Amino acid sequence: MPPPDAAKSRLAYIDWMRGLACLLMFQTHCYDSWLSPQARQSRFFMYSQLGGTFPAPLFLFLAGISFALVTDKLRRKNLPPAQIARTTIWRGAEIFGFGVLFRLQEYLVAWGWAPKSDLLRVDILNTIGMSMMLMGIVCWLASELFLGAPSLPRSLRQGWETRPSTPLVLSAAGTALLISLLTPPLWTTWRPNWLPWPLESYVNGVHNLGTPQAGLFPVFPWTGFAFAGLAVGFILQSSWAREQEARAFFSLGLGGSLLIEFARWLEAQPRQLYAVNDYWRTSPSFFLIRVGMLLVILTAAYAWCRWGAAQWGFSPLILLGQASLLVYWVHIEFVYGRVSILPKRAMTIGGASLGLLIIFLAMLALAYVRTKTKRRGAEGLPKLMQGLNMHDAAHQLKSLGSPATHDRAPATRNQL
Repeated sequence: MPPPDAAKSRLAYIDWMRGLACLLMFQTHCYDSWLSPQARQSRFFMYSQLGGTFPAPLFLFLAGISFALVTDKLRRKNLPPAQIARTTIWRGAEIFGFGVLFRLQEYLVAWGWAPKSDLLRVDILNTIGMSMMLMGIVCWLASELFLGAPSLPRSLRQGWETRPSTPLVLSAAGTALLISLLTPPLWTTWRPNWLPWPLESYVNGVHNLGTPQAGLFPVFPWTGFAFAGLAVGFILQSSWAREQEARAFFSLGLGGSLLIEFARWLEAQPRQLYAVNDYWRTSPSFFLIRVGMLLVILTAAYAWCRWGAAQWGFSPLILLGQASLLVYWVHIEFVYGRVSILPKRAMTIGGASLGLLIIFLAMLALAYVRTKTKRRGAEGLPKLMQGLNMHDAAHQLKSLGSPATHDRAPATRNQL
């Protein structure tokens, strides 16, 4: 068994990728909020916003990978599928609750000029929480239907019992593909406009404006990225990937490259499957391209964290990734909120870039304080336990070891 430091090193790519998503998010938000109308007409702004198409898929994709890691850990403790589902679905509900609280905070901060409908916007935290709850349901169904179904041939069932990741990978990948294929009609010809708009908005991001909005994160297609990450996470937890880790990651990168080329070929075909084809927002081809690029980024991040300079010393991206939920929550107010550090829609590219640097350094400092405080709290726990009486100590140890607390703790920082 590898030492703890080696295991931690192998998982550094998750924090590094999440930190990359934070950096891309900062530049997207800063330039979008601060650049003047003239600067927004530049090619520079166009490319900055193009880079902004990656943070949400990265966060969701990594949430899926982390979900697979936690699920696999609980499964190896021989917990029943229903109990694993309760644990993971409850964690998703917590993240969804954070999303609701975030919307409430934004509304109160913008009191007086923000419409009440902003309370029901489908933002990225809502979607991550919703994705986790859906992933918990799909994993539970896959475990019950494929691993415990008595109607399946005994040889097939025994084969899947020795390789339980196989039905989970197939279920997650199939769900991601299904979400992608259903997105175009649910945004256009099959729109469930008979639903109240707060509910329809979770399907296609319509909000209360009558048509799907580009700045929201509905279930279709965004949760597809989480399920793609879930499939990748279960692949990485398979015995083959554990034994040949580097080969597994490079195989995923190669698969991502092939997926990009396949999606480009598919989009170039003269006959289209859908009556309305919106390539940049709902096209399955563009979804597959982005999944392929996520796989390539995953391989590059793994190589950089294992053989590159990512862990030679201080790594800003890893640090940001370890506190990504906090820096996401805080930076919004200093970029879009009333306490914006620069005047909105009034800056040159140079001025906005200086503001971006300030935001990056401030959020890096915040992440540093957060991680240091968290580590000191963890180090002080044994001393605290020594001061408890025997009854309290037994109760605390039982709580720390239960699936609802200790086993769910790694997911706290690994969801956003």
